[in-house]
Amino acid sequence: MTTWIDACATGDIDKEDLIAWTHNGKRLAIYNTEEGFFATDLMCTHEDESLEEGLVIDCVIECPLHGGRFDIKTGRALSAPVNTDLTTYPVKVKNGRVLVLLAE
Repeated sequence: MTTWIDACATGDIDKEDLIAWTHNGKRLAIYNTEEGFFATDLMCTHEDESLEEGLVIDCVIECPLHGGRFDIKTGRALSAPVNTDLTTYPVKVKNGRVLVLLAE
């Protein structure tokens, strides 16, 4: 069963930034971009490094450890050294809150 989970307020995340969020042991990054809000796994697929301190430009997150980049919207690995995509999660905004669809 999947459920929309209230993650944060829209104002909790600056434009072109992200926050780390944990729900039932699952660690996610929630992004605020010019194209909307998105969610991916928090950990880089290359060296299991947190993306929390990564650089967000447009809809791309750059890992702070080795500079690998991912498309925030699709999770697609964009540049070496990453070659495994991030998992993404559906997001919607309702009444000023960011909701993420997760399996319970």
